This record gives sequence, C-alpha cells and structure tokens, in this order.
Amino acid sequence: MHLQESGEMYLETILILSGQKGLVRSIDVCDHMGFSKPSVSRAIHLLEDGGYLTVDGKGYLRLTASGFDTAKKIYERHQVLTAFLRHLGVNEPIATDDACKMEHDISDETFEALKAHVAKLEILK
Repeated sequence: MHLQESGEMYLETILILSGQKGLVRSIDVCDHMGFSKPSVSRAIHLLEDGGYLTVDGKGYLRLTASGFDTAKKIYERHQVLTAFLRHLGVNEPIATDDACKMEHDISDETFEALKAHVAKLEILK
C-alpha cells in the first residue's frame, strides 16, 4: 500500500506524540491535528489495514516497524527542510509550514543531497 501525504502526516504525528506522551490514542491525534474524530478514526483504520500501526484493546496506537520507518523518514525530512529554510532566512512558522509541504514530494536523491549540505552547514538542531 502506497501512502498518500495525509497518511504520512498521521504517522509522523503519532511518532511525535509517542515521543512526547509515551502512549497515544486517536483523541490525541485529533487534538494535535485539529481533525474530527470520524476523520481520524477512518485514517487510523486505513493505516491499521495497511500494516502501519496497531490499535490495542485500550485504544492505544502503536506504529509497526513499517509505520515507524515511514514516520521517521518523514520527520527527518521535516527537520532537515525546516533547518535549511531557517538558514536561508525564512521565519520559523513559514519554514515549518513549507517544510511540511515539501517533505512529502521531494525525491530521495534530492533530499539526500540537501541533507548532506545541511550537515556541512551544521545548522540542524
């Protein structure tokens, strides 16, 4: 199953919330993303069916190995792109928003080149 941008955003959000809270439920995703419960529930079921996460009996979301790898990839792209845009002088809110849009469409080759450049600049927090 190929994930669309929205699926990647859900996985990234679950990864971030897991780091902050430990255990994550759908309601946490709703609150963080500002989406309705039915929208999040549908997305969670699609991600679960795709093998990207599991939901336990208490409603806690857990990323599978595939889900974790995808979320980690998107989050790394977000961090690198945000740092690079900030280095160019883009203010934080715009850099964050633009990085969020770019992280889903940039090719692996271009991202790896950009990541190497950012590493040389030593600008990643």
